[in-house]
Amino acid sequence: MPVKKQQSDLWIVLIGIFKLAKGIGLLILGVGLLKLLHRDVAASVTRWIELLRLDPENRHIHAAIARVFRITPNQLKELSAGTFIYAGVFLTEGTGLLMRKHWAEYLTVISTSLFVPLEVYEVYHRFTWLRVTVLILNVATVWYLAARIKRRRF
Repeated sequence: MPVKKQQSDLWIVLIGIFKLAKGIGLLILGVGLLKLLHRDVAASVTRWIELLRLDPENRHIHAAIARVFRITPNQLKELSAGTFIYAGVFLTEGTGLLMRKHWAEYLTVISTSLFVPLEVYEVYHRFTWLRVTVLILNVATVWYLAARIKRRRF
């Protein structure tokens, strides 16, 4: 197998694994959100804050706690449903990329590029290096897969 083909396959595998990891993470989050439906959210959050030894007076932690305490059971259901939908998309992308399916490249380009404007907005209004890194990785993924699709078509 030529070196160029191996490099190309390596990037597809890495992108596929990254998409699968995001999908699995969202699946776990969705299940966690569903479990909160039948519990006292305030008590659960307070317990986790104590277990993780977080300072509840920290302005970021305090703001997060205030938001969590306002979440209704209906909102938890909606968040969980949305999380499962995104998990399904990421798991489909990752599996398709690892199986070297061309449709997965198209799906990944479309779904990833849809969020780039939102990520630019977030970086502009709430700059963090993590947001910049995510934006760069997503733009690089879209660029790489789009170039690969274009190369294959011509």
